[in-house]
Amino acid sequence: MPSHPDTPQDAATPLVQLRGVRFGYGEGRPIFRNLSLAVPQGSVTALMGASGGGKTTLLRLIGGQERAQAGQVLVFGQDVGAMGAAQIYAMRRRMGMLFQFGALFTDVSVFGNVAFPLREHTSLPEELIRDIVLMKLDAVGLRGARDLMPAEVSGGMARRVALARAIALDPELVLYDEPFSGLDPISLRTAARLIRQLNDALGITSIIVSHDVAETFEIADYVAILAEGELLEYGTPTAVAASAHPLVRQFIGADADGPVQFHYPGPDVAEDFGVGAVA
Repeated sequence: MPSHPDTPQDAATPLVQLRGVRFGYGEGRPIFRNLSLAVPQGSVTALMGASGGGKTTLLRLIGGQERAQAGQVLVFGQDVGAMGAAQIYAMRRRMGMLFQFGALFTDVSVFGNVAFPLREHTSLPEELIRDIVLMKLDAVGLRGARDLMPAEVSGGMARRVALARAIALDPELVLYDEPFSGLDPISLRTAARLIRQLNDALGITSIIVSHDVAETFEIADYVAILAEGELLEYGTPTAVAASAHPLVRQFIGADADGPVQFHYPGPDVAEDFGVGAVA
């Protein structure tokens, strides 16, 4: 794995650590071959790279939806692969998750969406739940939207409601799957700054899957570029931006030509179309 003077390899005990992880879907579909990664506590760490590089799969490994086929995934110092169902659920109560496009319950109000994890995982009285929900909504600037339905808010507002829901249980770790996807520039900038502000104000650790290079590099402490089953680069945005790796350069520069090809590997064109075949 590439090493830079300002990578987090020598940081204090990481909140999330992967050691030699191998994982794939079915025969012949390796996603990770030998992935090692350490996410420092209190940081905003971005997982980036071309589509199909395993970024969302990595979130699923951290959350216990998938199990590594080799190696270890350590979260809060515990091996996720060795956990039973009860331990997995207990671990997840210490996490928040913001799904791609927010994934709000469409038939539940903004208030009800944020209240859901509190009602599901605690026995707090409704009066206290109300206060907590309003505080979380206030933190994302949407206390006044509490009674609206998801269909009545914009895409950017829906993403902020989902963020309020993700932090409802005061998690130590928040996972973001494409939090900026589909947002207009203003909403994107608002969401990015909010992630950074909440991370610092609440003392949490954030892992973000994102393809938005400019905005992500602005708020991240560390950036991990995943591709070809491994970690190509890992360091500060400045260090990663200076990478000489061709695939990293192509991704950061959004270049059409490079290691990531337009055509999916397949048979030769002449073979598929019978060019040159005898009639």
